[in-house]
Amino acid sequence: MRILKYCFLSVIFISTSIFAQESAEPKEQGHTDQNKFRQMKDLLATPNETRTASGAPGYQYTQQKVDYVMDIRLDENKSQIFGDEKITYHNNSKDHLQYLWVQLDQNMRARDSKTPDTKSESFRAPFAGVENFTKTNLKKKFDGGFNIESVKHDNGSDVSYTINQTMMRINLDKPLAPGDEFKFEIKWWYNVNDHVKDGGRSGYEAFPDGNNTYVIAQFFPRLCVYDNVEGWQNMQFWGRSEFALEFGDYDVKLTVPADHKVEATGDLQNPKDVLTKEQIKRFEAAKKSFKDPVFIVTQEEAEQAEKQRSTEFKTWHFKAEQVRDFAFASSRKFLWDAMAVDINGRSVMAISLYSKEGNPLWEEHSTRVVANTLEEYSKLTFDYPYNKAVSVHAEMGMEYPMICFNYGRPKPDGTYSERLKRGMIGVITHEVGHNFFPMIVNSDERQWTWMDEGLNSFVETLAELDYDPNFITGNLPKDIVPYMGGDQSNISPIMSQGDYVHQFGPNAYTKPAAALYMLRKTIMGPELFDYAFRTYSQRWMFKHPTPADFFRSMEDASAMDLDWFWRGWFYTTDFTDIGVKNVKEYYLTDKPTENAKKTAARYKMNLEDYQGRLIYYAEAENGVIPEDAKSASDFSVLNDYLESLSSEEKAELSAAPKHFYEVVFEKPGGLVMPIILEITYEDGTKERKQYPAEIWRYNEHEVSKVFKTDKAITSFSIDPDLETADVDTSNNVWPRKENNTAFDQFKEKIK
Repeated sequence: MRILKYCFLSVIFISTSIFAQESAEPKEQGHTDQNKFRQMKDLLATPNETRTASGAPGYQYTQQKVDYVMDIRLDENKSQIFGDEKITYHNNSKDHLQYLWVQLDQNMRARDSKTPDTKSESFRAPFAGVENFTKTNLKKKFDGGFNIESVKHDNGSDVSYTINQTMMRINLDKPLAPGDEFKFEIKWWYNVNDHVKDGGRSGYEAFPDGNNTYVIAQFFPRLCVYDNVEGWQNMQFWGRSEFALEFGDYDVKLTVPADHKVEATGDLQNPKDVLTKEQIKRFEAAKKSFKDPVFIVTQEEAEQAEKQRSTEFKTWHFKAEQVRDFAFASSRKFLWDAMAVDINGRSVMAISLYSKEGNPLWEEHSTRVVANTLEEYSKLTFDYPYNKAVSVHAEMGMEYPMICFNYGRPKPDGTYSERLKRGMIGVITHEVGHNFFPMIVNSDERQWTWMDEGLNSFVETLAELDYDPNFITGNLPKDIVPYMGGDQSNISPIMSQGDYVHQFGPNAYTKPAAALYMLRKTIMGPELFDYAFRTYSQRWMFKHPTPADFFRSMEDASAMDLDWFWRGWFYTTDFTDIGVKNVKEYYLTDKPTENAKKTAARYKMNLEDYQGRLIYYAEAENGVIPEDAKSASDFSVLNDYLESLSSEEKAELSAAPKHFYEVVFEKPGGLVMPIILEITYEDGTKERKQYPAEIWRYNEHEVSKVFKTDKAITSFSIDPDLETADVDTSNNVWPRKENNTAFDQFKEKIK
């Protein structure tokens, strides 16, 4: 038996020497490394003392703190908001700051706003509805920008400032030194927009009964983020990409009509001044109810309140610590319910405010969805740290710390479709989930939209499936196939600044969510993924992470090299397309095949010298195996070898296979992904095998695997459960199905 081993060794040595000779004669020019598995050091910022190579904050990491004390007044008759704002800016960085930058988001709606000028217009429509024609061509532009009445030092003297569209620069008399603070005051007002007619993330909705509901956000001048690596994050606000803000403490008094009910960021400080004894009693009962919501204001009470309008005012006082923003909702139309949620032994209040127009849908689902979201997100990230989360009924969806605005309105008769219900559950889950990303894990939304929308949409998917296992999330890999396989001129990489990407929704929400879903389910597995994802989330609670921090944390905490995944899914618009190129069946024979003769000639071997000592593999023609094919037991050379083994070595052997297949996999798509293979045997049984993406390391175009089985194989199928967003499934099955298009197969697999 040893002679046979030496024979094969000599072949290896001959082969090596031949390749060495060939390599000494280069035939082509060199090239840069384009391998799909090359490391991402060319794309990520160099690690340093502030952001480490592990993805964690470094020992020199710092961030600023901004505290606000505000007196806000809502004038319902004129739909105007007035504010007196005191700001304390803490310079925790090592830098001397020459100026501060303040965001003026409402200036996007100013009459001189340049936002409309950035949008292409056309007049190709042959007709328009009268209402739309009037709005588009006759209506005066709404003037919703900030009216800055004064900017002063805390001693009353004027502060120099310069306004550039949606940004205001505070010109400091002297640089603000590390460790110092700067106090100043801004007095302002603006006209509140009708967000239903004019759009936007903030504003009022006017109801036929003469009442309004106000959902007010991005309503006060707010400090931009100063990052100790990237500097001021002061990109203009064009209306789509959101914002980055510093954490701080808020002390806010909201003066509104006396018959309004209000919810806001933070904890209510004066419930006895604004609530009745009965409402306080109900809220105390809600704190003990972990199963069903308790009404603080019933529908009957809300309907009674909306029949008249108070001319008096009440002031609601809220305080919040370590939050990055503040928002509120106010209306006399609001129903109000609440229930407690157990977050790892700590009670958090899930709360909903909604007009009667939201029922019966909101009464049944809103607060329960809030509770489910807090529970599921806390499992995957960190325990929710605030005391409440509020869902407010509005004709839009938007999020702020502890409070969010969500759509989902039944028809006037109270009926609604399953699609509307699902949409409402989805948007509440999504917007409440934003408390985690980016309200706590505080990424820069304006620069990297996917870091909050994509990560949030991913966790949202898991929370929705927990709420309803049959929930149609729209964020699974199969859901992005049309987008991934679409027109390349209309697709942008995920790693693009949000203001200029094509197809904003799929780019910032669906694709990153689906990518992380398959990373968890298909590539890493839930155990490794969840630990790494939780590590990232907890490392960057109340801090400002970048994409590099996320990528590095996921790899550092899992011991998985995922550079190929980040590079392909986040930096390119490549798509997945993996198929079965060819399948060959082989049988055993003791006769030299033509292929064997060619191989022997190449290495100057005389096969007659090995007669009776070699097992040849022959390819079956058209799947037909000749009658003189051998079984493994027919070879004495093999039997002799087996007899020479010890009992321990024999115990490690399995039964001799009867069928041999060589499967060639191809990859027309640009993305490397694992190969998920389902094998069907002649007796109807199935087997799954998964090969990691690294199988494509040396040849990204095609690879092959050999299958040795006791049972005949009748079919091979790639990605049978549509886990990898494969854009063309027509090449996924062998034998090929006749007259079956890719679209037909896609429909068949998603049934």
